[in-house]
Amino acid sequence: MKRYWEGLRPFEKRVVAGVATGLFVVFNLWFVIPHFADLGRMKKRMADAQWTLRVRETAIAQKPFYEEELKKLQSEGLDVPAEEQALQFQRTVSDEEMRVGVNPVSSGRIITRTNEFFLVQTLTINVQSGEQPLVDFLFNLGSGNSLIRVSDLVLHPDPQTRQQLAGAVKLVASYQKNPSKAAVPGARTGSTRTVGTSPPTSRSSTPASPLSSPPPQPGKKTSQ
Repeated sequence: MKRYWEGLRPFEKRVVAGVATGLFVVFNLWFVIPHFADLGRMKKRMADAQWTLRVRETAIAQKPFYEEELKKLQSEGLDVPAEEQALQFQRTVSDEEMRVGVNPVSSGRIITRTNEFFLVQTLTINVQSGEQPLVDFLFNLGSGNSLIRVSDLVLHPDPQTRQQLAGAVKLVASYQKNPSKAAVPGARTGSTRTVGTSPPTSRSSTPASPLSSPPPQPGKKTSQ
């Protein structure tokens, strides 16, 4: 190669050097320069993947907490039979109105919707009350293990008295679609047997023959 290069004329050497330089530039423009940003993109992808991994590992580590909360939420609501849910809903609202002193004006029809896990019942009531009884009424409905929540509330001064509040309250009650049946303690299926007692002995179904002869007595002959 060196002998070939030394055998070229100066002009030919310049042509070869120019062609080699052009090929080098074209090669870099075509294959090298477009990939200059690959390193930055790869670093960004690695950072995003590490962040996603940390988020998912944190969520996985909280699985026992979520399971405990799920059990707590599932056990909060009382199991109400399906045929009594609407009546229980209406009775709870009426009892609370009487207890805190809220005056019911009118009550709408209970609307029932379903989702994957719950039966959701909606009731809209119009009430008239003072400020504190109304606050107590709304607070008590949603406190503790209650199944009832306030979904919507519209308040305005009562146009008749001008000293009380009147409003429409939209209440929502959620009941389990298939409430669990608690097993009766000590109940067992199938035949039961008292511990420590032996099974009854079966008696022979063949009665004793009344014609059986008595045992022979001493001094007497038995007829053959």
